[in-house]
Amino acid sequence: MEYKICVNKLRLYYGESLALKKISIDIHNNNVLALIGPSGCGKSTFLRTLNRMNDLIPNVKIEGEVLIDGVDIYHPDTDVVMLRKRVGMVFQRPNPFPMSIFENVAYGPRIHGMSNKAVLREIVEKSLTGAALWDEVKDRLNDSAMGLSGGQQQRLCIARLLAVEPEVLLMDEPCSALDPISTMKIEELVTDLKAKYTIIMVTHNMQQAARVSDYTGFFLNGDLVECDKTDAMFTRPNDKRTEDYITGRFG
Repeated sequence: MEYKICVNKLRLYYGESLALKKISIDIHNNNVLALIGPSGCGKSTFLRTLNRMNDLIPNVKIEGEVLIDGVDIYHPDTDVVMLRKRVGMVFQRPNPFPMSIFENVAYGPRIHGMSNKAVLREIVEKSLTGAALWDEVKDRLNDSAMGLSGGQQQRLCIARLLAVEPEVLLMDEPCSALDPISTMKIEELVTDLKAKYTIIMVTHNMQQAARVSDYTGFFLNGDLVECDKTDAMFTRPNDKRTEDYITGRFG
């Protein structure tokens, strides 16, 4: 299947307030989609619709459909716990659990019933390797995760996601709290991970979107103004509002 996610005429309301306006977008398998736009334009709200994180907010109403592999995730029969295993999320600030590095990564598999210690060790090593962190922490797996640097903590959170074998990674400004070197490592990691995962990433950094994404979507006032291949968006946008935002005239 060419598209991993198909969103059709998605509207989201906070109470009476319309936050997302009839969003339709098809998201390719094994690609990175960057979502850009000014603060408060709906990027993060849209991201959270893809694993139903908005369900946790009171008075949210959703219309339209979000299909993952052709199945509507808002169907009443959807197992939301399994959905969030398939569609994992990395937040703006790293949020490691106050436990060891090993236990942070083993947490998800344990929750899903894995208790074999040898298998857990394999999962932890594989996940930390996948998050480009293994070489830095392999001799301190029993140390507290809180002792890691900010960039290492963010990669640990990515390893924690990889441990439950997701299919889609949602990243909500994963580098906004990081220094330039940590940011570069996360960007390199994103480029590597798309071979196995579909990645949707919210970013305020135009250069970052240009560096890491295959496609870019521009949000403004709850509307998806346009979405196109990243090189086309940054050199030949179809909408004047996109051009104005990319060139720094507003936002």
